[in-house]
Amino acid sequence: MEILHVSAECYPVAKAGGLGDVVGALPKYQCKAGHSSKVVMPMYRTKFLMENEWVVDHKGSAYLGDWLFDFTIIKEKHNKLGFDLYLVDIHGLLDREKIYGYNDDTQRFIAFQIAVLQWLTNWYHQPDVVHCHDYHAGLIPFMMKNCFAFQKLKNIPSVITIHNAQYQGWMGWDKSVMIPEWDSWKWGELDWANTINPLASGIKCAWKVTTVSHSYLEELRHNSNGLEALFEYERGKCVGILNGIDNDVWNPSTDSFIPHHFKASSVTTGKKKNKKLLCEQFGLNENVPLIVFIGRLVGEKAADILPDSIMSVLYSMKEQVSFLIVGTGEPHIEWQLSHLNNQFPGYYHAVVGYHEGLSHQMYAGGDFLLMPSRVEPCGLNQMYSMRYGTVPMVRSTGGLQDTVVDMGEWQGFGIRFNHASVSDIHYSVSRAVSVYADKEQMKWMRQYMMNIDHSWDKTVEEYINVYNSLK
Repeated sequence: MEILHVSAECYPVAKAGGLGDVVGALPKYQCKAGHSSKVVMPMYRTKFLMENEWVVDHKGSAYLGDWLFDFTIIKEKHNKLGFDLYLVDIHGLLDREKIYGYNDDTQRFIAFQIAVLQWLTNWYHQPDVVHCHDYHAGLIPFMMKNCFAFQKLKNIPSVITIHNAQYQGWMGWDKSVMIPEWDSWKWGELDWANTINPLASGIKCAWKVTTVSHSYLEELRHNSNGLEALFEYERGKCVGILNGIDNDVWNPSTDSFIPHHFKASSVTTGKKKNKKLLCEQFGLNENVPLIVFIGRLVGEKAADILPDSIMSVLYSMKEQVSFLIVGTGEPHIEWQLSHLNNQFPGYYHAVVGYHEGLSHQMYAGGDFLLMPSRVEPCGLNQMYSMRYGTVPMVRSTGGLQDTVVDMGEWQGFGIRFNHASVSDIHYSVSRAVSVYADKEQMKWMRQYMMNIDHSWDKTVEEYINVYNSLK
């Protein structure tokens, strides 16, 4: 089977979150399973672009409204990622360092999708499925069905995977002129609440819709930033498939980012050595449980309650626990967390920014991973933490609920709580401190979670079943 993935992100080319991790791994494991999986994404000016060899695959031109733009599609020459990788270059739109955050993001991603479809119409054959990811590729199913220039593609099955339904790509109807000439009778397939909504359009027009966990699919029917009725209506073609993790990248016995490698059988000594170096680097007390937070500092991740939660814990549980935070996001949260650096010497440190290597070291050296997310469609961090024997402390939502069993339940290995609140976090930390004192229990929990299989193999099989159902 030949699958073309269309995405704004793909690790290690360009990544802002879990979307990049998934698109960087799923195609690789589909190829390992014997399929031909490819990825096409924008050609941002990244380190990966500069350090690798490329060949030109296609040159073309298309209209964005009344603007005729040229585009070039290049292919990575040596199949370094384990799948064919294509990048779309559009001068003036995609040739930038950042993925998102520009005033013309609407134009950027519409032009990207148009270029992809224009390229696809020039293939000498057709792929078995076009797999779109999030709203940045959400207009592709509509355009394949309804744009006159792409009628050659209308019988190719399309799938859209929703990694995060909070972001939908809303745009005014004045932007409809950017979409290549289409059947105006089908305007309802673009519209949601009197705006053009690319994510809603993708859900309406794709042959199948998947979400990145089973619980998240259920949650979307009740909480999806205005799309609740749509998810209820389209539930018959929606499937929840839990993400996997790339065991080649996230492996404590081979990880090049961590100084001391370990396996489940040596987890106690291995983590102790990594924790010692981590605590020395940031001036933390290595003799108390180390709780780490790795992620975006935004309300969705409940990062706004971290400062008060941490102060509540450290004032009332003095010298019993320490925190190490790394992330970037909303400026006022960054400031609050950084401002605490001098208040709790030896027991708290925050690093503002994104550091891939440091995150690996924190999984390897941390004792507990805190994820109080208000929204967590799947969550990969908790699966990374389990792979490294770091106990996940998570709010019961989305994929966190699907992957973490509370230590109070049969064969439980994690800590779960119900509310994104200071009191729930405080109580969970007190549970963490108690179980940390029980060395045998901690050892069992660590070894048990390290042996849980979160690899992509089962996930790949589920996606292939979805594709096969569309034949």
